[in-house]
Amino acid sequence: MVTVMGAPGIGKSRLAREVAALAAERGVDVYWTFCESHACDVSFGVVARLLRAASGATDLDGQAARAQLRATVPPNINQQDLLLLDDLLGIADPAIPLPQIDPDARRRRLTDLVNTTSLARTTPALFVIEDAHWIDAVSESMVADFLTVIPRTPSLVLITYRPEYQGMLTRLPGGQSIPLASLTDSDTAALLDELLGSDPSVGDLAPVIAERSAGNPFFTEEMVRELVQRGALSGERGSYVCSTGIAELSVPATVQAAIAARIDRLDPGARQTLNAASVIGARFEADLLGALGIQPQIEELLHTELIDQVRFTRNAEYAFHHPLIRAVAYESQLKADRAEWHRRLAVAIESTSTVTAEQNAALIAEHLQAAGDLPAAYTWHMRAGAWSANLDAGAARVSWERAIHIADLLPADEPDHLARRIAPRTMLCAISWQAIQETRGLYEELRELCTAAGDKVSLAIGMTGLETELMFAAQTGEGSRLASEQMALLASIDDPAPTIGLAFIAFNNWFDAGEFGEILRWSQTVIELADGDPAKGAEFGFGSPLAAALAWRGVAGWWLGRPGWRQDVDAAYLARQSDPTSQAMIACWTYGLAVTYGALRPDDVTLNKITAALESAGGSSNAALSIVRYGLAAALLRRDTEADRDRGLELMMHVHDMWTSEPIPFLIPVAELWVAWERARRGDPDAAIPVMRHTVDELHKAGRPFFGVLASGMLVETLIERGADGDRAEAHAAIDQLENLHAHEDWAMREITLLRLRMLMTKAEGDVVAHRHLANRYRSMAESLGFEGHIAWAETVIADSDGRILSETVIEDS
Repeated sequence: MVTVMGAPGIGKSRLAREVAALAAERGVDVYWTFCESHACDVSFGVVARLLRAASGATDLDGQAARAQLRATVPPNINQQDLLLLDDLLGIADPAIPLPQIDPDARRRRLTDLVNTTSLARTTPALFVIEDAHWIDAVSESMVADFLTVIPRTPSLVLITYRPEYQGMLTRLPGGQSIPLASLTDSDTAALLDELLGSDPSVGDLAPVIAERSAGNPFFTEEMVRELVQRGALSGERGSYVCSTGIAELSVPATVQAAIAARIDRLDPGARQTLNAASVIGARFEADLLGALGIQPQIEELLHTELIDQVRFTRNAEYAFHHPLIRAVAYESQLKADRAEWHRRLAVAIESTSTVTAEQNAALIAEHLQAAGDLPAAYTWHMRAGAWSANLDAGAARVSWERAIHIADLLPADEPDHLARRIAPRTMLCAISWQAIQETRGLYEELRELCTAAGDKVSLAIGMTGLETELMFAAQTGEGSRLASEQMALLASIDDPAPTIGLAFIAFNNWFDAGEFGEILRWSQTVIELADGDPAKGAEFGFGSPLAAALAWRGVAGWWLGRPGWRQDVDAAYLARQSDPTSQAMIACWTYGLAVTYGALRPDDVTLNKITAALESAGGSSNAALSIVRYGLAAALLRRDTEADRDRGLELMMHVHDMWTSEPIPFLIPVAELWVAWERARRGDPDAAIPVMRHTVDELHKAGRPFFGVLASGMLVETLIERGADGDRAEAHAAIDQLENLHAHEDWAMREITLLRLRMLMTKAEGDVVAHRHLANRYRSMAESLGFEGHIAWAETVIADSDGRILSETVIEDS
């Protein structure tokens, strides 16, 4: 992987063309894509063009393109994944429905498909990405994922960009960087000798051009072209004659001036063609020029080297010879003329494109915005956001941000002015959960607007993103307060659907902060409002809100020791909808958490249910996938066999990596806790205990009792097991701390955990009578609560104790 950095005109494209020519001469397949300044906010454009080029489908449409694509991928590729790739490339069959999966899953599966195809390549290839400084953010991220396997393939990737670009494609692991500097004076002189020739009449001209071009080869060439087009130079390249004395000859002061002068000298028809083309982009097709209502005049533009023909098919494609030429042609037009071209182009794209209007919505919006039609541009940006939301959250975010910008520019007396300002902010707040400061600012704007408009629903929806971010950032105390505010707001709305659909985020904040009374109250409300309909409220993002409410009522039930929790757990599992994210989340909330705390046993039935959810989670979000993996890992680590615990440890370490990269920071200490606990069981408590001790402190200080109880229990067990100097004292202190944790709350799970720890402590201290008494109390409490895991642990302890007593009795009798 090679990156080439340099200023405009310094020779990046020329170097890329020369490398491509050398590669082609040696039988290397060459694939090319480019980035455009006007499309840097149009998501997927660059990556789609790159993949179409790599599959040989650039000049094909419909069935022909799909057939060509399938000829380039390995035969064992999942056919559903190929449908996703068809859609990305804009060649999907409209008669075939696409897989309904989460955007995260779509991204994972596309990355796997493309990388698998790359790894299967046996012939050498060159991939060129030009002008990466204009790449859209989504394409940049996807291309970076695709490039991770390039070092393992017979491929070379060449990326060009300007110095101001500092994106991820400049930091490719194992990549080589080539910075291009300006030509030296001697190099510039040599270039001018090649361009002008040796006639004495050009001898005094060369130093003037050299000074103006400042070592930039493109600038040098453009100034010579301008003089030729003006008629000041006659002849051919390398043998020009200057008919005007240097004193009478004006050389353009800048390259922009040289290009502008060249454009001014074009025939009106050619100039109109160039101006229209500059609005289309760096590359343009003859047919699209015709759709703008002009008769394209191409020959003069080719002859003067302002454009080049890059595709020689029936519908020829052309490209500006250099991006600066397009920029000058674009900027030199009257604003009114340019706006008219943009308006015509938006209409042409909508009416003539072979893909759906939604796929082109972002591009149409950009052209309408440039045309000055802000209300229409707003509508198209919102359409683009809605379409992109099912594909990539980042792409949707770009469109909604553009819509916000436009809505804020519209006059206050415009119809639906407040509604237009609220709608994109609502959507951004709902999905922006990885940048808490940015989310807070946006949320405050939304709150102010919704208050002015009396829009409670939008405000409640917008709270979701900040709630999620507070939870992920381990600030669940604040998140819980916001969740309670949100639910109170929803309760004041006549429509029950938002209450049903949005409650699951509140449940997640409340459980981490120990607000189980709120969970019981609102889960019961949701269950009653849903009235047995598992899909009611699903339009707000979670496939089965009823299942979520049942699951969380079950969690609160076993935590508080309320009867009926087992029925809720089983009912939640049965009520889950078929969407993978719901299945994954509910499997963890029901069985994963219950096994973690010993409410359920990690038996084969439970393990199979979690495993089934994981196997179907291929279409779920990254967060849901990681959470169901956590549930399975925890269940395996609660098993007795070494093979199960080996698998559980490996899976938990993978979960830790996912939570680090996603990121989901509030769960990272939980994964670290499990890994440390298992390593202590394997004979390395000295390394494990500091990690566990830190986790306990972190969770207690953050006010996160749900996992704090678990961490305290694991730490105490490990200290007792190690039995080093000071361990029992530290274990007693940890037990006392746990006893005081929310001491005013009647938490059955805390109480049974304390009982178990005191029982283990009496055993370690050799107090047989107290140990026996506590063990029997422990078993009785576990049985009364229906905690299968604790029952099994109690029976193991009692059996071990009975065996030890019997053994000691036999020895005494002997």
